[in-house]
Amino acid sequence: MSKARVLVVDDERALAETLAEGLEERGYEAVAVGGGVPARALLAKETFDVLVTDLRMPDLDGLALLAASKALNPSLPVIVMTAYGAIDTAIEAIRQGAYHYLTKPFKTEELSLFVERALDEAAVRLEAATLKKNLRDRFSLANVLGRSAAMREVLDVVERVLDVATPLLIVGETGTGKGLLARAIHAQSERAARPFVTVNCAALPENLLESELFGHVKGAFTGATGARAGLIMEAGEGTIFLDEIGEMPLGLQSKLLDVLERAVVRSVGSDQERRVEARFLVATHRDLRRLVTEGRFREDLLYRLDVVTLELPPLRHRRDDIPELVSHFLAEARARHPRSPVEGFSSAAMTKLLAYDWPGNVRELEHTVERAVLLGRSAEIGVEDASLRSRDVRGDGPAFAGPVVPVREMQSRYAAWALEQLGGRKLVTAEKLGIDDKTLARWLAREPDAK
Repeated sequence: MSKARVLVVDDERALAETLAEGLEERGYEAVAVGGGVPARALLAKETFDVLVTDLRMPDLDGLALLAASKALNPSLPVIVMTAYGAIDTAIEAIRQGAYHYLTKPFKTEELSLFVERALDEAAVRLEAATLKKNLRDRFSLANVLGRSAAMREVLDVVERVLDVATPLLIVGETGTGKGLLARAIHAQSERAARPFVTVNCAALPENLLESELFGHVKGAFTGATGARAGLIMEAGEGTIFLDEIGEMPLGLQSKLLDVLERAVVRSVGSDQERRVEARFLVATHRDLRRLVTEGRFREDLLYRLDVVTLELPPLRHRRDDIPELVSHFLAEARARHPRSPVEGFSSAAMTKLLAYDWPGNVRELEHTVERAVLLGRSAEIGVEDASLRSRDVRGDGPAFAGPVVPVREMQSRYAAWALEQLGGRKLVTAEKLGIDDKTLARWLAREPDAK
């Protein structure tokens, strides 16, 4: 392992050399320089892990060298040295980004201690930045969801609302990637370094869901042996993702609406309110407006959530994304199963994937790719290995075979076919069909026209 490099700068070169020698004895590679101007030139040419500089130097003072260092390498820790009478200048250096200051005279052991701490903190910051970059890369909006025309419409809206506090409603068929989109939004936002908390509203009974979301105090109910903050508060200044919001019981919907309206939460059994800082992302595969008419979802909550709605098109309406998604899932599956010989899909197998209707959407595609990686015996997956249900492979247009069906059923089939041909772009499809977007939505949902 290479030694950490420390640049020591002082206009009294003998002092700089003495400090450098002391650091060398403690395992560092130290370079002594007798002034700010040569130090700035050296920083521009060579790489150092820590800069130690005097503040008062005639050619280029420590504050100017600090600024030059930050311009060249913002992550380089800088320790400044100063006489007792220049404490104010040292404090100003801290404000401008210096890691620490030492008042002369000091011992080499003290300098070595702060060099070590500076290196440790720099390593932690680097690790955090690397993890954040990996998170952003893994959940890149384009990598996770694709670049088709239909998805570009969605991502265009996402880019405009990434860092606003407004709740986002994500809708789409099961398996279209609503959870992936929520995580990608978090990973690309300014909240990426903060928690991302997921709650499946369909997975828990009402009383348990209330406690999980909002928290409870000790003794609030039987079994509440201790206090719990609740997942909303655990999200802190991060993101809370409420999946399957359409399954949330009506009683909890009212409490959630209050949280969204007033940005405060009250635990079960408590009379104290706490401020909510988290951003809310919610998702559902259900038609919330229909649930409102059925009395199963609060209309006022829908209005609060429906400020910005992201509708994910099904995979059959954005087939252009399939090759890129296959490549993404293939890389992930190979990383999980490094002993697999599979390296890719043959052109015939890819053609079969492109022709399939994907009733399970992106989730089904991901599982199909992983199954191929697990069971494949050669580098290339052939067409016989891409086991898909033949009835779901599309033809060249709307199907008219089989029993006679009502006109509205054929209307729905034709609308779905047209939407697929036009890349999932609903506004374009409605214009081509000579109808408005609401009529297209009714046709796609196989609902009768309003009378």
